[in-house]
Amino acid sequence: MTTERNIESLAVWMEETLLPALVIESVHDGEPIVVRNQPQGWEKLGAGNYAAVFAHPDAEGVVIKVYAPGREGWEEEVEVYRRLGEHPAYSKCYHAGEWEGRKYLIMKRLQGTTLYECIKKGIRIPQEVIDDIDAALDYARERGLHPHDVHGKNVMMADGKGIVVDISDFLKKEPCHMWDDLKKAYNRFYVPFLSKAPVPMPDWVMNSVRKGYRFFRSAHS
Repeated sequence: MTTERNIESLAVWMEETLLPALVIESVHDGEPIVVRNQPQGWEKLGAGNYAAVFAHPDAEGVVIKVYAPGREGWEEEVEVYRRLGEHPAYSKCYHAGEWEGRKYLIMKRLQGTTLYECIKKGIRIPQEVIDDIDAALDYARERGLHPHDVHGKNVMMADGKGIVVDISDFLKKEPCHMWDDLKKAYNRFYVPFLSKAPVPMPDWVMNSVRKGYRFFRSAHS
C-alpha cells in the first residue's frame, strides 16, 4: 500500500542510494539522454529526450524518473499529472523532488507490452486496446491537456487494456498526428492482414516502417 509516509521514506532512500552515483547526460537536443553510470541494484527501464527511468526490486510498484541536467520539462510533467489525477490508463506521480539540483519524480509503475513490441513479437492487439487509449486521450483533453508524442513506444497493452506511458509533452499545443496515423495504420493494414494471425516482424521491417513514416510525415508537415 502506497502512503504518504512510505513515499517520503522512499524519497530519502532513493536520494541516498541512486542519485549520488547516477550520471546522466544530455548529449544532443532531440535525442535520448545517455546514462553514463548507475549504482548497482538499480535497473534502467528506459531513457527519453528529457529523463531516464529506473526501478529497484526493493521499491516494488514504483519507478524513479530522473531528469538530465539542463533538460526542461520537470515542472510541466508535474502539472500534467496534477491535472490527470487518478485514471486507470495513466501512471500517477506520488512525489516530485529535487536533490542537489537533480529533479526527479516517483511514479506508479506501469507494466505491460508497448504496441511497438506487440507488432515486433507478433502479439495480437485487440480493438479494445485502441479504444482504451482513445478514451484516455479524450479524458486528458477534457482536463485542458493536449496529447502529444503518442506513438507505438509510448502506449502499452496490459491485461488486455490500453494504457498511456509518456505524458511529458501533454502541455504542448501544436498539433501532433502520431496517434491518428497509428490508428489509420491499425485499421488499414493490421486489422485486415495481421489481427487474426499476427507474426513477428524482423528489425529491418520495423526500421523501414519507422523511416518511411518519418519521411511521410516530414513531406506532409
